[in-house]
Amino acid sequence: MKTKVLKFGGSSLADSGQFKKVSDIVKADPSRRFVVASAPGKRFDDDIKVTDLLYSCYEKARSGMDFDPVLSEIAGRFREIINELDIDFDIDPEIEAIKHNLNDYPSRSYAASRGEYLNSKILAAYLGYEFIDPYYCIHFNSDGTLDTKSTREDLSETLAPLTNAVIAGFYGSGPDGNIITFTRGGSDITGSLVAQAVGAELYENWTDVSGLLAGDPRIIDDPRVVEYISYRELRTLSYMGATVLHADALLPVNQAGIPVNIKNTNRPEDPGTMIVSDLPKERELHTITGVAGRKGLSVIQVEKMMVSDGAGFTAIILDVFKHYGVPFEQCLTGIDTVTVIIRSDYFKAMKYELLNAIEDQVHPDTLIVKENLAMIAVVGEADADYQGSTVCILGAISAAGIDLNTINQGAGSLNLIIGVEEKDYEKAVRAVYNSIL
Repeated sequence: MKTKVLKFGGSSLADSGQFKKVSDIVKADPSRRFVVASAPGKRFDDDIKVTDLLYSCYEKARSGMDFDPVLSEIAGRFREIINELDIDFDIDPEIEAIKHNLNDYPSRSYAASRGEYLNSKILAAYLGYEFIDPYYCIHFNSDGTLDTKSTREDLSETLAPLTNAVIAGFYGSGPDGNIITFTRGGSDITGSLVAQAVGAELYENWTDVSGLLAGDPRIIDDPRVVEYISYRELRTLSYMGATVLHADALLPVNQAGIPVNIKNTNRPEDPGTMIVSDLPKERELHTITGVAGRKGLSVIQVEKMMVSDGAGFTAIILDVFKHYGVPFEQCLTGIDTVTVIIRSDYFKAMKYELLNAIEDQVHPDTLIVKENLAMIAVVGEADADYQGSTVCILGAISAAGIDLNTINQGAGSLNLIIGVEEKDYEKAVRAVYNSIL
C-alpha cells in the first residue's frame, strides 16, 4: 500500500475552517494515511498561539498564581472548533487533567505539549482516524536527546497495523516518564520520524506558504518559488535565515531517501517545493537555488607572518573560542591570516577576554576586529557554470557600491557566502538576487 505522511502546522489547524481544509486534503488521496498535527496557531494577526497560552499557564502555576482564566481561554478555543465541526468530543475531562497536573506537578514541557495532544485528538475524531499519543512511541534519552533506535522501532510497531492515524507532534517521553518536547523543528521532526518509520514514499509538510522562496519577500519583490532543492542546499539556506523549514527536522527522511513536499494548506493546488537528496536530471533547474542571509555578526582577523609554518596555529585560536564557550560560524584561513566569524551577541559578552586570550596564545602581528556585519549565502547545485555565476554575483555587489568584508567559496557546486556591513545588507541581497535569478 502506498503511504504518504502529512504534517500540518499551527496555521493550518488554527480554527474549524482550517480543519475542514485539512480534511479535504487528506481525503483527496487514499495514500495520505498518517497525519501529524500541531497545536492551533494564530487565527488573525493579533491572535495568540495556543502553545503560548499554555506556556503562560505554566508560568503562573509555577509562581503559585491563578491560571484558570488562561486555561478557560484555551478551552474556549478548542470548544469553538469542536462545536463548529459538530463532532462528539468532550473537552472538559481533558482540561481538568491539565489543571490538576499543572497544580500538582507544573512542567513546562507538559504544558507545551497539550496543544498538540488536544488538537490531534480532535482532528482524529473529525477524520475518523486512530489517535496516537507519541508519549508511548517517541523516546528521549536522559540528556534530552532523541533515542533514535527505540523511537524508530516503537513507531514502526505502533503504526504498522493501522490503516490511518493522527499522531500528535512536538513531544515524546524520557526514561523517567516525563514529557519532553523537541527543542526546535517541533512537529516537523515528528512528521519526519513517522515518515521514516512507515517507509513513506513522500512526506508532505503543509503550511501557509506555497513552498520555499528563492529570496526574502521582505527584501525582494515577488521572489520566485523554488521548485526543487537538495537537502544540502536547504541546510545552508535555513541556517542563514530561510524559515519555512529547518533542515535538522528532515534528518530522518534524508537518511531514508524520502522526498519532502512543502505545500500550502490554503492553496493545495500549488505544486510547492520538493526537497530531495539529488536534484532531478530531467528537469531544467536554475543555476542559483536561492539567497538567504542574516545580520548580527562580527569578524576577528588574526594576522601573523609565516602562519603556515606554525603547526596547529588555527587550532590554537579555535581552542580559545572553545575555552570561553563561544561558537563560531565560519573559519577562513589564508597564508598569513585566520579569520573567525561569530555572532555579535556572543562576541560582545566576551570581547576583551577573547582578544586578550588570542594575544596571549599566538602573539599576532595584527589583530583586526570588524563588527555589525551581515552574511549572505548563495547556493545552487544544478549542472551549470557556477564559477561564472560567482563572477556575476561579485560584479553585482561591486556595481552596487558595496564593500565586501569576507568571501567563502566552496568547491564544486555553488556555495558562496559573502560578508557585508549590516547597513548594506538589504541592498546587497537585492543586488545578488537581481543579478542571477
